[in-house]
Amino acid sequence: MALLRTLCIIFLLAGHSLAQGTKSKPQRLVDATRTKIGVTLVYDPSYQAIKYPMGDVAPDRGVCSDVVIRAFRKGLRMDLQELVHLDMRNNFSKYPDNWGLKKTDRNIDHRRVANLQTYFTRKGWKVPVTKNKDDYQPGDLVICRVAGRLPHIMIVSDKKSPKGVPLVIHNIGRGTREEDTLFTYPIYGHFRIR
Repeated sequence: MALLRTLCIIFLLAGHSLAQGTKSKPQRLVDATRTKIGVTLVYDPSYQAIKYPMGDVAPDRGVCSDVVIRAFRKGLRMDLQELVHLDMRNNFSKYPDNWGLKKTDRNIDHRRVANLQTYFTRKGWKVPVTKNKDDYQPGDLVICRVAGRLPHIMIVSDKKSPKGVPLVIHNIGRGTREEDTLFTYPIYGHFRIR
């Protein structure tokens, strides 16, 4: 009887692992992003020295890019801190010169939306920006400008508004939330993981 119970548990766990493994990358990204709702509660853009690789600020705080970074780690097992740092180190002139840096800074480079946009573009993930709600799929990354100048990144959800517009998951100042704000601000970047 104990052997049968053990085999049943193994079978159930294997089935759960198999079900997790069959989810698409975009769905895993959405699921991982959603787990940050109620965890990342504070918008905190302060510069902090963090470990490398897999460094992070405290999980209850961060900016819009921290939500994306955490989702990539949890859902896709991709460390954007390391990936962006290595690409910037080898291709520094390809990245924006918005901060007057002469070399990479692995504490902050991956947390800057402009650097993520450059990295995603270099990976070949860029797709057209449109105003058509049907062009935005779950797991897409969208970059917009808040107040006409502040870059902001969000992940498209698998849920939709009553009008059929995809929701987004992001931290725009009140912690991680899932909201109907896809077209609230002008979009200038749209990316889809290949």
